[in-house]
Amino acid sequence: MLGLCLGLAGTLWAQVPTEHFTLAWNHSIEKIRWEEDYQLTPQGLVLVEARVKGTGAGMEIPDDAVFNNGSWHYRPKLPTLPKLTLGRTPEAGDYDLCFANRKSEASCYPLAYWIGKPEKQQAKVEVWGCELIRTPQYPD
Repeated sequence: MLGLCLGLAGTLWAQVPTEHFTLAWNHSIEKIRWEEDYQLTPQGLVLVEARVKGTGAGMEIPDDAVFNNGSWHYRPKLPTLPKLTLGRTPEAGDYDLCFANRKSEASCYPLAYWIGKPEKQQAKVEVWGCELIRTPQYPD
């Protein structure tokens, strides 16, 4: 089964049993919510859609974005990504991983749920698609 792996420099820290997820965070300065929907494939991560609640420093809305349900929705034109490298510091706050739970409801949990709180000494994490080596459980 394909899942989402979390770690750094080839070291696996945790696995999440999902092939679809939303990566969400609040902009560190503007405090505006960003969300990106990903599909895992054997080739890597496919960014399917992105949403942002508003504009601000470094937060330009693409020309083809559509405003719907309080957010600007758009489809980034990116190739399949082998992995994402995310900066994580206590000052910026954490990322959320959102996915359908066992009841098919959307649930969001901070990355800290799986890998601990952001620390200055370990200021980044990588996420990639991988074959699950064990069957981790979804949070309740």
